Amino acid sequence: MNRYLNESNFMMVEEGFTTRDLLENVLVELCQAGDQQAFFVADLGDIVKKHLQFLKALPRVKPFFPVKCNSSEGVIRLLAELGTGFACTNKAEIARVQSIGVPPDKIFYSSPCKQIAHIKYAASHGVQLMAFDNEVELSKVARSHPRARMLLGITADSSPSAHPSMTFGTTLESCRHLLEMAKEQAVEVVGISFHLGSHGLEPQAFAQAVAAAQLAFDMGTELGFQMRLLDIGGGFPGTEDTRARFKEMAAAINSALDSYFPDGCGVEIVARPGRYYVTSAFTLAATITAREEAPMEHPGSDGGCDGKSPPVSPWLRDVLIPNGYPIVSLQRPCPDHPSHSSSLRGPLGHADDRLADGLALPQLQVGDWLLFEDMGAYSIGAAPPGGPQPHVTYAMSRMAWKTVQLFLGKPPQPGDDHESICTPLSCGWEMAESLCVTPVFAPAGII
Repeated sequence: MNRYLNESNFMMVEEGFTTRDLLENVLVELCQAGDQQAFFVADLGDIVKKHLQFLKALPRVKPFFPVKCNSSEGVIRLLAELGTGFACTNKAEIARVQSIGVPPDKIFYSSPCKQIAHIKYAASHGVQLMAFDNEVELSKVARSHPRARMLLGITADSSPSAHPSMTFGTTLESCRHLLEMAKEQAVEVVGISFHLGSHGLEPQAFAQAVAAAQLAFDMGTELGFQMRLLDIGGGFPGTEDTRARFKEMAAAINSALDSYFPDGCGVEIVARPGRYYVTSAFTLAATITAREEAPMEHPGSDGGCDGKSPPVSPWLRDVLIPNGYPIVSLQRPCPDHPSHSSSLRGPLGHADDRLADGLALPQLQVGDWLLFEDMGAYSIGAAPPGGPQPHVTYAMSRMAWKTVQLFLGKPPQPGDDHESICTPLSCGWEMAESLCVTPVFAPAGII
């Protein structure tokens, strides 16, 4: 095995012991100790399951996990153990993955806007694969990292409905000019990169992006570059209720790749799945530190099912939750547990303290705990300034750990058998299907 992860890095649990059980145990311990700090519980078995599903659905695509999505040690160690690469956006993220021994050929410096000091850091630490989409970035790399191997970022969706976050990438019309500039500055271009994102990875849009990438590849080849790598970005859904959509997306991706970059053409394909890997693996528990009842101006219209409950605004301690994340519904049947129209707030005085409005919640008091599911993406490292980072308790089922060993080619231990591996891998919520895997070895670096 790669030995990035061992049994000391997580809590081993037996089959039948769920993430809910672990949450309850931790809550009991914290309450007994009088500790009300927010914390995460992470089911690493869920990430193992997602990895095997990804490789099964997209056999030609090598995943590079974007570190900015979740930089927690357990996640980085597990994905390194499974053989994924890592997409880093700055010096700190590069240092983070290299601190556990990830080799530089498994790191993609994916940011299209890089500080010169960070480019020099990457150069001094052997990281060569980078991205650019304009002359300024190209010149910075040419001066600071002559051994870099570059991917030209192209705009994947130029339609008026494109999501505002899709602002990076050059147009197809500008590709030849940038490739000629790279040739003049002796910068090695090895491929093309694009990123549709979670709001635009539709079958037709993806096929158009791959077709554009193929045209850009042809331009690079005509100019003498050895074009051998295509990065198709991210945007893969990360929750179980979108499993069907992931399968649809994978089918569209495979179809487009077979049309424009068929197997055997000499081009390697990589992707940057972030939310896909970690969203459903993490649950956050946070406690209420204050509450306020707003005056009821219009009785019966506040959303409470008892028709009389005024709006309530509970505040959560030491946690900053990005907008748009699903919250566990705490609604309970009326009239035994009447709900109240509630708003959730983060730490008082913080600019981003508004978390959610209009939630139907039971009567909450200071000291009560709320659970937030599907919190693995872009929530780690988001503690308020000066506040503590919520602790993460990592867990993995024994069967998931055996599956990791089998996946990496380690012979089964006495008493293990292949049939026993074909069981749910997650220690948490029950899987809808089992995964049987055969021994394989992790993919090598791409360069």
